[in-house]
Amino acid sequence: MTEIIQYQDFEKVDIRVGTVISAEVNLKLKKPSIILEIDFGKKIGIKKSSAQLTENYNPNDLINKQVSAVVNFKPKQIGNLMSEVLVLGFPDNNGEPVIIEPNKFVPNGGKLF
Repeated sequence: MTEIIQYQDFEKVDIRVGTVISAEVNLKLKKPSIILEIDFGKKIGIKKSSAQLTENYNPNDLINKQVSAVVNFKPKQIGNLMSEVLVLGFPDNNGEPVIIEPNKFVPNGGKLF
C-alpha cells in the first residue's frame, strides 16, 4: 500500500518545467545515460542532470523538449557529473523511463501544482 502523506509534504518537493538545451550520451557509466542541460528560466537558471534515457530517446530528439524535474534535491554525484536536478518519468513496459512533458508549451520555471 502507498504511504499516506500530508499535503505539506508534497509542497516541499519543487517540481518545475524546463527546456532541454543540450543532450549528450555519457558512456562512462555502467548503464549509459544522457547528460542534459535544462533551462529553467531566469530565476532558477540552467541545470544539469544525468538521466538513464538511452533506451527510449536519442539525444538530438531531446533538444528543445520540455521536461519536468525536481529542482530542490541536494546535487548528487553520478559518475563524472554532478547532477543538479532529477528529471521525472514513468516506466514503460520494459521498466525504462519515459519523461513527463507538458502537452502544450509553458514558460520555463513554471511550478507544478
